Amino acid sequence: MKTKGKVFLILLFFILLVIAAGGYYLYSQISPLKVSDDLQNQSVRFEVPMGTSTFTIAEELQNKGLIKNAKFFYYFVRYPKLLNIVFKDQPVPQDFVLKSGIYHLNYQMNYAQLVNALCSGEQEYIKLAIPEGKTISQIGKILEDNNICKQEDFKAVCYSPELLNKYNIAGESAEGFLFPETYFFTLGMTARDAAEIMIETFFEKIKAIDGLSEKTPQELYNIVILASIVEREYRVADEAPLIASVFTNRLKQNIGLYSCATIVYIITEIQGRPHPDRVLLEDTKIDNPYNTYKWAGLTPGPISNPGLVALSAAANPPKTNYYFFQVVDSQAGRHVFTSTFDEHKASHNLSTKK
Repeated sequence: MKTKGKVFLILLFFILLVIAAGGYYLYSQISPLKVSDDLQNQSVRFEVPMGTSTFTIAEELQNKGLIKNAKFFYYFVRYPKLLNIVFKDQPVPQDFVLKSGIYHLNYQMNYAQLVNALCSGEQEYIKLAIPEGKTISQIGKILEDNNICKQEDFKAVCYSPELLNKYNIAGESAEGFLFPETYFFTLGMTARDAAEIMIETFFEKIKAIDGLSEKTPQELYNIVILASIVEREYRVADEAPLIASVFTNRLKQNIGLYSCATIVYIITEIQGRPHPDRVLLEDTKIDNPYNTYKWAGLTPGPISNPGLVALSAAANPPKTNYYFFQVVDSQAGRHVFTSTFDEHKASHNLSTKK
């Protein structure tokens, strides 16, 4: 019996030793890394692209030196009850999801802190300014250059009937409805997400313009078309309403708008050629429905995405007798406005031809 007792004690000792060794190893693997004092609280930028698997995230955490063992982290994430057993004072939600984005972590974070950070949604945002007067393709290029989404994906979404139906946009694309603003996007955001944010901002912003939100989809679309042309023509804000009044007067008389901006749109967006230094006489003869030198009325669709100044001007143009305008001070962007063709010709001596 004494021999059996000794054997039992020896086995028990080894079992406890194995358990202790395993516990120590586990503890060593899930504990924060030991780093130098200058790295103790240093921020580590950590990117999680859209669709990244949990194990890939774990491997990248290990590569960044934020954890010691990717496999351990992976299994703790797969079985969050283990996290809550080991880190009782830092509970992790049982239904958490690791979210895409850009996070700032540090070397002193344990598994529970890392998981809570990566599922918090408190990520780094990408601040991005979309200027007035840009087109769908130009905005798509800005988004792609800043790693938000692909330009082609953005263009495809903006021409999606599903998207247009959702927002009751009367045209064939979302051109004109992508409001120019400074946005805070996240890494891995889809093209659809980006487009919807801009469109929803458009409808929110136009509430500030008297009567514009109450227009029918077609009435609103016509105003946006006019605003998109005004946007590309004015340089000084107080002249935008006057330019809108010129175009409105011409529309009422079924006179061509004669807007160089529409010719530039044809050249760059439809024909895919470089932006011209100036519009030539031969350019005004291009056979295209967007050519306001050949065709009276509005263009088939917007030629840019206008801001509030142009939208306000197009929605409520002042009543004037102006039918012409041309640059009088190219440096300041000032125009001279006239009512008759004779006045327009006379003003040419003081101005640079538009």
